[in-house]
Amino acid sequence: MNPAVIITQNLSKSFKTKVLSDINLTIQAGEIVGYIGPNGAGKSTTIKILTGIIPDFDGEATVLGFDIRKEPLEVKRRIGYIPENAALYETLTPLEYLHFIGQLYKLERTEIEKKGKELLNLFELGNYMESRMTTFSKGMRQKVLLIAGMIHNPSLLFLDEPLSGLDANAVILVKEILTQLKRSGKTIFYSSHIMDVVEKISDRIVIINKGEMIANGTFEELNSQAHRGSLEKIFTELTGNQQHVSAAGQFINILESK
Repeated sequence: MNPAVIITQNLSKSFKTKVLSDINLTIQAGEIVGYIGPNGAGKSTTIKILTGIIPDFDGEATVLGFDIRKEPLEVKRRIGYIPENAALYETLTPLEYLHFIGQLYKLERTEIEKKGKELLNLFELGNYMESRMTTFSKGMRQKVLLIAGMIHNPSLLFLDEPLSGLDANAVILVKEILTQLKRSGKTIFYSSHIMDVVEKISDRIVIINKGEMIANGTFEELNSQAHRGSLEKIFTELTGNQQHVSAAGQFINILESK
């Protein structure tokens, strides 16, 4: 069995109310773990704790062998993190931004320049690498974030809705990148609302609801318990929200009413 790269014990977090309650996870090197739940379930909070962004929490969390509470910088040096929304330095060009990020990870300028140009071209941003990002669309900015989160070739990636705003071709490319990263031994902690992507790329799926972990297993294991046939249907049953058909009908009735 591969070594554990993420271990949490009774991981909990409260703001005004409790948003995470006793999350116990062990993630092995080389796994892609899909981490899903309704809005407000605690997905982003979990990721922000494990990446050292939220330092105040209850329980224990170890990432790549480091106690995230005691040694957050050691963890941050070794991971990649791609959020759904991030404040880019929009007055920079994407290439300048990648130089900024790459230097934080102690990459050589020549390496950043070479990798940056090649990766921007792969994401069809080659014609924009010298343009200010103030003019960029949501999808273009997301592509820059994806490159910035991986340019230092981390062994562990945290992805929080990484496909947000991407066009269809970019989504297909990212899915294939993640699959090949997994084959090369990378570990990926993937949070998303896009169920079919989670179902297809994840070795294991963790479902949380109202801050509590309610399922943890392969798609086949979860499906054998729920007998629903798709991750979307399993998710709907386990989170207790099975009123979509009725709600959609009510929505149409309201639209059509005089």
